[in-house]
Amino acid sequence: MASCDAAATAAAVRQMAETIEQHHTELTHLDREIGDGDHGANLVRGFRAVVEKLDADEPGTPGAVLKLVATTLISTVGGASGPLFGTAFLRAATKVGDAETLDAAMVSDALSAAAEGVVARGKAAVGDKTMIDAFEPAVQAAQSAAEEGSVADVLEAAAAAAEQAASETAPLEARKGRASYLGERSVGHVDPGAQSTAYLLRSLATSASSAG
Repeated sequence: MASCDAAATAAAVRQMAETIEQHHTELTHLDREIGDGDHGANLVRGFRAVVEKLDADEPGTPGAVLKLVATTLISTVGGASGPLFGTAFLRAATKVGDAETLDAAMVSDALSAAAEGVVARGKAAVGDKTMIDAFEPAVQAAQSAAEEGSVADVLEAAAAAAEQAASETAPLEARKGRASYLGERSVGHVDPGAQSTAYLLRSLATSASSAG
């Protein structure tokens, strides 16, 4: 995929919703071990609402699609994940503006803006055992891939980096959120936010790859 238009962006979002449906039980299990136990259920509810809105009236630009996702997640997903993922999508939407299509550099820049939004909202840093532990390596990988790669290359690099980084949250001791209350007992569990971030980025990569 050399560029990404509104239809491709909407298709990627639908792929995200399918992925969350497939993994919501696992995400809830991860969250039950060190958090509120509702991460998977919350994301399922949010992305189902997103798909309903796309079915009703699909926006005409990539940025408008991302903004629809942002506002829907913020209004329908409880806990910390709604505001965090909502802010990520909103910052990405703002970054791409009214562009009709997105190239590899723009997709990389949108991911970077999304990560910056998560940091601004959650006040977390790499090593705190949160979704930013998956997001930051993904952004770095995306930026490297964007120098010569396609949109699909950028998203594949981001997804691979996020998957590796999410698995590496297991030995960390949580320093943010409800998991931080557990102290050393949070060690040995993959962070659910980092894992869902990896799943969402893999969804984007899969959608871009299948688009050719």
